[in-house]
Amino acid sequence: MSGSIVQGFDQIASQRPSATALRWRATRWSFLELRRAIAAVVKSLDRIGCEPGASVALLVRNSPQYVALYYGVLAAGRVAVPLNAQERSSVLLRQIEHCQARLLIGSTDHPEWPALSTAAAEAGVRLLAISPREDDTALEQFERDLGAEGDDAELPVRNTADLASIIYTSGTTGRPKGVMLSHGNLAANANAIIRYLALTPADRGLCVLPFHFSYGNSVLHSHLLAGAELVLEDNFAYPHLTVQRIQDEGITGFPGVPSTFALLLARCNLGDYQLGSLRYLTQAGGSMPRPLIERLHAELPRVKLFIMYGQTEATARLTYLPPDKLESKMGSVGMAVPGIEIDVRFDGRSQPPGEIGEICARGPSIMLGYWNDERATAEVLRDGWLHTGDLGHRDDDGFFYIDGRSVDMIKVGAFRVSPQEIEEVIAGIAGVEEVCAAGMTDELLGQAVKVTIVRREGAELDERAIKAHCRQHLAAYKVPKQVEFVSVMPRTSSGKIQRFKLA
Repeated sequence: MSGSIVQGFDQIASQRPSATALRWRATRWSFLELRRAIAAVVKSLDRIGCEPGASVALLVRNSPQYVALYYGVLAAGRVAVPLNAQERSSVLLRQIEHCQARLLIGSTDHPEWPALSTAAAEAGVRLLAISPREDDTALEQFERDLGAEGDDAELPVRNTADLASIIYTSGTTGRPKGVMLSHGNLAANANAIIRYLALTPADRGLCVLPFHFSYGNSVLHSHLLAGAELVLEDNFAYPHLTVQRIQDEGITGFPGVPSTFALLLARCNLGDYQLGSLRYLTQAGGSMPRPLIERLHAELPRVKLFIMYGQTEATARLTYLPPDKLESKMGSVGMAVPGIEIDVRFDGRSQPPGEIGEICARGPSIMLGYWNDERATAEVLRDGWLHTGDLGHRDDDGFFYIDGRSVDMIKVGAFRVSPQEIEEVIAGIAGVEEVCAAGMTDELLGQAVKVTIVRREGAELDERAIKAHCRQHLAAYKVPKQVEFVSVMPRTSSGKIQRFKLA
């Protein structure tokens, strides 16, 4: 496989021109059609004078047009900056200004487009509007919007060391950072995922994850580079319709974050569907409580479940737990993906099995750094390692476990409490759909444990029952001081619970 995702895709498009690459609503795009659209983007960027190396911001929801734009920007030697399609224009404008974007490409039907395009234009950013269609004229309309027609020529060759994309991520502090990923980073991570998932052209994935999110981004790249088909679903409001689509369209793979599977299990009876085509599930984007893993595995026993761990700073994926180790290594995030080295380190030294330290990683998918932020880059890229900020340990067999995020640890007096441990205990209570533990201010101890719970429909739970269960299974200082019940958790656009909002 070539060293960049552009060349990797070009090879697949040459080998499988008529095969379906993407399906979205009523639209089907073959690999040849997608390559033609990518070539049109390259020509359009040259035509309008967008200089090589310039940042190009993208405000387009998941669609074949988004994919063509992203790959087209990379093929043209510019830098793709995917924007959060669920964010407000004021936040998006700050990111556009931060990355010094020279061009903003957006969908005219996006609710934030009018305000954002006006503000961006006033800031001197060039605009290009597209109108994504869902019918047989989609490609022709896309070319008209771009003012350029594609062709079947090979796509330009890109240097793997060059900056390809900036992905904005919000950490626990809420301060956004622009993660710089090279062409080589993207290809290395995609190829590693293809290897351990054993993706082939026979696979057909269903993606409900946004492409501006590193997890969704990796799903896109791994399927295209494997020559597999990817079905795009941009609405998870009705989980039963998603399961119906898995059944009706012969989906072989489905990726999700913990809340994705919590909703599926809470609102769907999976036994009512014929899911024989489903080969695997992947889970990342935060830790999934053990009871949820066990229930998912019990309801779909023949489906391989890959528990994964990663960071945007590592392009996407760092570790995976082989499905055949799910029961014997329950709670583990597995082993390093191909090409990546993982270590548990403290004070510059590797820690032995069983000892907790910071999870660190190095390899070809580790980011170049944070855009225009040397200080933040130096904090996490030290001594040749990416310091993830996550605390963990490994067992005697070399399998890794996450014990919490250093900034998430709850400091109760002299004790350090992992919110994940509390969440696992409470998730085992019948009637709990979701739970999040966080630290709340306490005048005596500095912090105390607070838990926020979403009840399952019809469940009768109260604070007294939750605390009684915790007293049976946790040390006294880990028992929640406060229990709050809510109808929905605050989330990022990628589905992660915003723990700091619940503290």
